[in-house]
Order: sequence, then C-alpha cells, then structure tokens
Amino acid sequence: VQLQASGGGLVQAGGSLRLSCEASGRTFRRYGMGWFRQTPGKEREFVAAINWSVGSTYYADSVQGRFTVSSDNAKNTTYLQMNSLKPEDTAVYYCAVFRGGNWYSKYNYNYWGQGTQVTVSS
Repeated sequence: VQLQASGGGLVQAGGSLRLSCEASGRTFRRYGMGWFRQTPGKEREFVAAINWSVGSTYYADSVQGRFTVSSDNAKNTTYLQMNSLKPEDTAVYYCAVFRGGNWYSKYNYNYWGQGTQVTVSS
C-alpha cells in the first residue's frame, strides 16, 4: 500500500492549489481518504475527508467553504482543491486512508502519504 501526495507549492494569499493523492496497492473501496496538515511543533490536524462509497465529505471549520475534497475512483486518486488560501494554511499536507470510526481523528487513519508542503505568502 502506497500513497503518493503531490501538488504542493508556494502561492500568494488568496490563491489556489490542488493537491492530489494517488493510492496504489490493495483496493479500499469500502473506506475513504482524509487530508491532514501539520506545522512544526503542532499536532497533525484534520482538514477534510471523503467517503469513497457514498461520496459524503467532511471538513474542518477552518477550511469549510474554501477547500473541496473529491475523488476519481477510476484513478484511485483523491484531490483537495484549496481556494482563497491564507498564510495560516501553510503546512505540510498529508493524505491517509480512513479505516473506520470518527472521520476527524487521525488515529482512525493508516497508510499515510509522505506529505507535500504548502506555503502561502502574505
């Protein structure tokens, strides 16, 4: 099982980025994918998640209305479209496979990707 995250970079405040996370290996059609982010010295925090089976989505309050999570099951790829970016969105973003339970808890995810850096300048 491998997750490959990509799409990070440097963007000005108000700009947009789209992150991708491609999964390879076993099939997880029963579950979904989540996005988390982490800055130095802080806990990894939930950003967004999607249930692959029914398409339901979940968002942290801090990104609701600005970020959109989606998936292309044929490509085994999950996306995080980030609009109206703010300097406080600067972090390393990780994708991970949801294994059940509370969608918002990082302890309910496994098979983490390597992370992709997002930097938003003011």
